[in-house]
Amino acid sequence: MSETVVEAMRVTKQYRRGKIPVSALNGIDMKVRRAEIVGVIGPSGSGKSTLLNLIGGLDRPSGGKVLVDGADVGQMNESQLAEYRLRKVGFVFQFYNLISTLTALQNVMVPMGFAGLKKEDQDSKARRLLAVVGLEERLHHMPDEMSGGEQQRVAVARALANGPSVVLADEPTGDLDSKAAKRLMELIKSLRDDERVTFMVVTHDPIVIAQCDRAYALRDGKVTHELTSKELGDAMLSDKFNRALDGIY
Repeated sequence: MSETVVEAMRVTKQYRRGKIPVSALNGIDMKVRRAEIVGVIGPSGSGKSTLLNLIGGLDRPSGGKVLVDGADVGQMNESQLAEYRLRKVGFVFQFYNLISTLTALQNVMVPMGFAGLKKEDQDSKARRLLAVVGLEERLHHMPDEMSGGEQQRVAVARALANGPSVVLADEPTGDLDSKAAKRLMELIKSLRDDERVTFMVVTHDPIVIAQCDRAYALRDGKVTHELTSKELGDAMLSDKFNRALDGIY
């Protein structure tokens, strides 16, 4: 069996809205294996982004465990979390979050600089990553000189900069048209196959969902369905898929 990269064990998360406690996650169990694309789907307020924040070390669980490469993220101190976010996880967001005053090459180099990589090594690695995502001709372009799909490819290259164990993508095609979304998913699948990159993707996009290896459907902070690749690929024919997505659109 493939190596487990991410494991959530009875994970809960509660917030307070004034004096009122709000449960965002209510006992989540899931596993993500090496070189797998796992979708996280569900209606707004189901806990999808909260789950990604816990795995990414941006927040702490109220209960249960979040393990990445066997390390308990919830037990890390602030210094350990900063190092964890720098080296163990990559982030891809809906609106790219590129630095507008830096070129594509410079944007990809940023996390390498924080990791202490030598300048010449940053440059060569960033060039290689941009070539991997098909942007070797756009190294010196600024974000506003690139299409949305190209900017998202830069964001993917940046997410890979420090060799993370898992890339967390929150609605990565939300600002893209269908053609650009398809191209992005082709890129993600090639990175899984060729670079053995692991992805967790929060999405409402059927184009993305159909290309995942598996998906977890969340509702009211709980996993309601685990969908196989066949069920995702045969989405229109799958009652289980349609039940999982009920109320999302």
